Amino acid sequence: MTVPAHLLLRLEIEDFHTAYCAALDAARYDEWPGFFTDDCLYRIVPRDNHDAGLPLAIMHCEGRGMLVDRVASLAETLFYLPRTLRHMVSGVQAREEGGAIVATSNYLVLQTDSDRQTTVFNYGRYLDRFVRREGALLLAERICVFDSVLVPSSLMVPL
Repeated sequence: MTVPAHLLLRLEIEDFHTAYCAALDAARYDEWPGFFTDDCLYRIVPRDNHDAGLPLAIMHCEGRGMLVDRVASLAETLFYLPRTLRHMVSGVQAREEGGAIVATSNYLVLQTDSDRQTTVFNYGRYLDRFVRREGALLLAERICVFDSVLVPSSLMVPL
């Protein structure tokens, strides 16, 4: 029995998401830039702005160097009550296009503070462009389009 190529691609992207989310959920932010190409683009954008083609982003990083700077700033300045974040990704859709893999996925990030019940931290969809480097998938572009109108003041961490 042969597995269709589109299913194998989806499984490969789901494996990528599993590793990506595990690193973020464990607050291993120093691993985060390793999921991206050197010339990547990473943005967190409100849905209204994205749909209207407006450039405003909550977070905008061009190139892996900016991701590394982001991680360094988190390590040096991040101060908040202890909390746990848990990322969930579903609904992966992907296709190969022009030497890259274009994918969309739904994401949900839950937050549990040390003294409160679990709440929704952020949710939306990933708009991704993957490339293969030495057999592994890397993100050339990740646009996190979040649906909620309110943005948590603690949205300093990657999604």
